[in-house]
Amino acid sequence: MRIKPPLFHWIALATVCWTIAVPAFASEPSAEIFLWPNGAPGSEGKLEEVTVRVVDNGERVLSTIHKPSITPYLPESGKATGCAVIVAPGGGHRELWADHEGHFVARRLSEAGIAAFVLKYRLARETNSTYSVDQHALRDMQRAVRYVRSRASDWRINTRSVGVMGFSAGGEVAFLSAQSFDAGNLDADDLIDRETCRPDFQALIYPGRLQRMEPSTNSPAAFLVCGYDDRPDISEGLATIYLKFKQAKRPAELHIYSGVGHGFGFRTNNTRPVNQWVDRFREWLQVCSFLESGK
Repeated sequence: MRIKPPLFHWIALATVCWTIAVPAFASEPSAEIFLWPNGAPGSEGKLEEVTVRVVDNGERVLSTIHKPSITPYLPESGKATGCAVIVAPGGGHRELWADHEGHFVARRLSEAGIAAFVLKYRLARETNSTYSVDQHALRDMQRAVRYVRSRASDWRINTRSVGVMGFSAGGEVAFLSAQSFDAGNLDADDLIDRETCRPDFQALIYPGRLQRMEPSTNSPAAFLVCGYDDRPDISEGLATIYLKFKQAKRPAELHIYSGVGHGFGFRTNNTRPVNQWVDRFREWLQVCSFLESGK
């Protein structure tokens, strides 16, 4: 365990403390679930010792991730819509901004009847990392989609309403999972691997590396969000991506909010219009028939 200098507000915590560390103002999530309990492929021999950096507003930023996981936020039974979203925080593939791009979002989605799962994925650009985006972060997202489908009956989820959401670097991971998928291996010994990893929809919130994004005629429906004041490759690039979805004849909706830049995520104390994107997302899910009728 490593303790960073107080000057940088670092706190090192073992993974077993992860669920305990969720801020008191967030609804209590279910326990963290490791996607590969016996160790993720490519992480053999690495000890899990998540590093948590606490920034000035009390939110947490994670790094040193070797055991990818999901933390479920499940809606009350009377509110459940049958829809599920795996939420991938951003952080440049060097860290994960776990709260305003993860747990706060998941809590709001669960309040709206949508089961949400915060993904803790491996980081390809962290110092001395042995991981890559395409081989490890993507595989973590694919495994999360499979895992949620494998537990669909337990969590009151429709297996045809399981999607992905990503912020910044997490948006890249979400999009890659929506372009690189398989139907599952029905002969696999691991029951989770028998499930398809294709997301039914994708929500890309100011996603990074848009130059990699080429929607196809098989792309899942897309919900796209960014700020007008974000850097041009995102604020202008996402409009181009929207047009590519349209040209591919795939459903897409784009929201560009004035007066905001990169990294707005979701915070309950934000009264600006951009904080309503979660409500627009739910409305879009309903229009696209991903929510149970009447919910």
